[in-house]
Amino acid sequence: MTQKELSYVEDAVGHEKNIISILNLSIEELENDDLKNFLNNHLESHQTLYDNLIKLLEEQSNEG
Repeated sequence: MTQKELSYVEDAVGHEKNIISILNLSIEELENDDLKNFLNNHLESHQTLYDNLIKLLEEQSNEG
């Protein structure tokens, strides 16, 4: 992976971390169960993407 690609993945990890944080805060504040469920579904998707990006970074660090 090139340095530019690595930088892009690191940025994506940061963005996903921020989105996860915002979703968690929003879920805590909401009272409407439908909205909570909607955001929880999105939270799961973003958490999966975050986990996959972290795994990719770990694989790259093990190769280097």
